Amino acid sequence: MTCKTPLLLAALLALAACKPAQEPTPASSQPPAQAPTPAAPAPAPVEDTPAERVTAEFPTLKMKAVDGSDYDLAAHRGKWVVVNFWATWCAPCRKEMPELSALHAMRSNIEVVGLAYEDIETPEMQAFLTKHPVTYPIVVVDPFDPPADFATPRGLPLTHLIDPQGKLAHSFLGPVTAADIEKQIAAAK
Repeated sequence: MTCKTPLLLAALLALAACKPAQEPTPASSQPPAQAPTPAAPAPAPVEDTPAERVTAEFPTLKMKAVDGSDYDLAAHRGKWVVVNFWATWCAPCRKEMPELSALHAMRSNIEVVGLAYEDIETPEMQAFLTKHPVTYPIVVVDPFDPPADFATPRGLPLTHLIDPQGKLAHSFLGPVTAADIEKQIAAAK
């Protein structure tokens, strides 16, 4: 605590003490009660916008993958798609990558796409992927401008499961396993 703090506190107390106290007015001298005046009509509501962005029921995603290919979520209709938000600095994200890669490679009805949610340049991501290879496409997502049809991640990893018709089927916050995804798919059938 600095010596200025007690002086400031004393000055504030002195100012509060200088305020004249309001004494109650005797009941006999109060004006008679009046009917409340009607309030002005409330202004028309401004178009409601959600305070928090949510994932669209039928999300779209068209972006350039790290390998230079174009990724279009709509091109994967007819299959389940696992959209995995992750980052290189996220240990649980790195831990689930081999399992998601195996799921992508071993299941013909399931596709995986990794959305790297971090401020990283493509050459840095390519270098990371040479040390941590995966079988699915990776797209670098600007954390200050995430894909419009997806909720801004509150934590990583965040995984969305999209059904074969392109509809959001389930979202997982935190690490996910292939078994978790396959269980959710089985429950949806």
